[in-house]
Amino acid sequence: MTIDYKTLLQQKAELEAQIAAVLKHEKTDAIARARALVEQYELTEAEVFPSGKQRAAQRNVGVPKYRDPATGATWTGRGKQPRWIEGKDRTAFVI
Repeated sequence: MTIDYKTLLQQKAELEAQIAAVLKHEKTDAIARARALVEQYELTEAEVFPSGKQRAAQRNVGVPKYRDPATGATWTGRGKQPRWIEGKDRTAFVI
């Protein structure tokens, strides 16, 4: 027995409708659980959805290893060298 194209399209449409209904129901449940957790732990919007600046502040940027005696500026030794240490012996700047 072979199934024709129109029958398959109808089955596909029925499955997509079932998927949409189940997804809507599961989203509703998920939202209710999320709201309950937010209420239970008294979470704020900033705690649940931190901005890019807050996430960057939470990352460990490293411990400063070098200090400019003239300005007090520090450098971790990562990334581009600051101008005050470029081309100089780093041992004089070690913290």
